[in-house]
Amino acid sequence: MTLEESHGQEPMPAGQNWMHGAGKALHKLLVSAQRRGCLTAGVYESAKLMNVDPDNVAFCVLATDEEDEGDIALQIHFTLIQAFCCENDIDIVRVTDVAKLAAIVGPNEESGEPRDLHCIVITNPSEDGWKDPALETLNSFCEESRNVNDWVPTITLPE
Repeated sequence: MTLEESHGQEPMPAGQNWMHGAGKALHKLLVSAQRRGCLTAGVYESAKLMNVDPDNVAFCVLATDEEDEGDIALQIHFTLIQAFCCENDIDIVRVTDVAKLAAIVGPNEESGEPRDLHCIVITNPSEDGWKDPALETLNSFCEESRNVNDWVPTITLPE
């Protein structure tokens, strides 16, 4: 009997396919959300948005590179954002490659400057019922991860 069976939890699907599928779904979600104007990038911008309207936040991505691991201020921000997301039932994942995120999201459209991609928030547009299959896939991935006590799973973006 496995630990998951003894606690009434389902084991996560085995293999890299499930993780790769989550990475592809995150890529699709980021592209779709940016096209719709539902993507907010930046630690401070995301925190401000979550504080003003947490019910409108659909998904959160925290991203770091190896050089960010020693940044205590960023880690404190991440801890607070994770706690806020858990308290408000917002699914959240980590990505360990900011460069891949930058390739997907691109620079700030207004200024052309690189964005702070350490935190990205996806919101629900209020004008219509946006049902994105990629968001549903990621919500299922996060739920499965929580079933095995991985509250903020790490996703690898595809090449």
